[in-house]
Order: sequence, then C-alpha cells, then structure tokens
Amino acid sequence: MRPPARCATASASSWLRGGDGSVAGVAHALAGTQAALAVLPLGTFNYFARGLNMPEDPEAAARAILDGQPHDIRVGTLNGRVFLNNVAIGLYPAILEEREASYARFGRYRLLAHLASLRTILRFQAPHRMELYQDETRMRIRTPMLFVARSAYQLDQFGPEGGEAISDDRFVVFLAHQQTRLGFLRLAWRLIRKRVDHGRDVIVSTPRRLAVAVRGRRQIPVALDGEKLKMKLPLRIQLNDHALRVILPPDKAGALK
Repeated sequence: MRPPARCATASASSWLRGGDGSVAGVAHALAGTQAALAVLPLGTFNYFARGLNMPEDPEAAARAILDGQPHDIRVGTLNGRVFLNNVAIGLYPAILEEREASYARFGRYRLLAHLASLRTILRFQAPHRMELYQDETRMRIRTPMLFVARSAYQLDQFGPEGGEAISDDRFVVFLAHQQTRLGFLRLAWRLIRKRVDHGRDVIVSTPRRLAVAVRGRRQIPVALDGEKLKMKLPLRIQLNDHALRVILPPDKAGALK
C-alpha cells in the first residue's frame, strides 16, 4: 500500500490526504482509539469521503471538517485488516492492475479507470471455483468475480440495492453469473445504466460474516479499497470489533448509512 501523501495529527483528530486505500491504512491504526479520522477527498474516486457526505471541493471539505462532529461507525476486516468500501477477488483485482499501469503511464484520471476495466474484460480468463461460508450457510460456485461491499454510497453509485443491509451491520455480497467476455461487457453496461438484474446478472446475499476458499489456490490477488495485494486463503471477512471514529460535516450524522 502506498503511504498517504500527507498525514498530520492535531489534537484528537488525524487529517488525511489520499485515496481510499491510504485512508483504509490509517483507519486500521485508528480503529478502537479515541482519535477521529478526518478525510479530504483528494483521491481518484473518494468513495469513503463522499459516503461521509464530505464536499468534493477540498477547501469546502476542510471547512466542513473544522465545523464537524465525531461519529462512530463499523468497518469491515479482511483477515484482520480494516477495509472501508469493498473487497473483491477474481476479475476486479485484474482491473486494478491494468488501471495502475495506465495511471503510471498517463496520470490518474477516472476515464482511464473505465478504459482499464474494458481492456481487462476483453482479456478475461477462466472463472474460479469457490467455496463460501456465509454465516451458517455453505455454498460452492464457479464464478469469475466475488465482490463484497461495505459502502452504501458506492452501492448507490452503481445501482445494486443493499443500503439497508449496510445500515444493519451486514455486508452485501455479489457473485457474478456471467462466464464469458460478452457476458461481462453486458454486465458492465448494465452497471453504468444502473439496471443490474439480481437474478440474471448476479447472486446477492447479505451476511454478517463470510469465509472464502478457492480450489487449487493457497493465496490469491485481492482488491482491498482500490489497492491490490496477495493474501493467504481462506479469506475471512467480518465486522471489526472496534468502532472507527470519523469526522462528519455539520448536520450530516443522521444522513450517514
């Protein structure tokens, strides 16, 4: 994980400039402490900051932080490591690898992220054979991608429902049905148009915890809040035992999912 571009501590708050991956790294250190995390939205997508209702303009966000109030939230962990928005295996980590290569060559632009997604889908390889334990349920499935969401804001951006499950301290798990390049292109188009069909395109569940094993693998590339890393299997995903204290803009605490 890249270090934050800037991180300073003032009184009981930690101010952070960086993308969601950098924010997650600091959140891991602060969870369970009295220090409050204040985030300036200066990354590529800023899902976490936007989910906190922070203005996208940095100056406006800084003013909102100064006038804001602390609020405790529940965050997810992957094998003990804090994440804020999502965890994914399969096609999505490959998309991140392609995206980072594009960023290194041309700069960090959202359009490049979407083009990287398209290129990765066109190079799509074989699906994984996964064994999942969701709460007390066991499931075997052949799928090219598993996506676990903890951000109601990010879910709303792409159309799939699940905000109520997030508020109920659950995860929203998506298992892709599609097995071909053409199928994934169609799914990507439906995501853009916010017309994903939960029965036709993806299997959706809302567990409080899950474990994932992949046939024939001891470790696997994982996408964790936009950062790509390799982790040993099985993957164990659950809510962190300790709350994370964050700074919310004035009068926004009631709107947080």
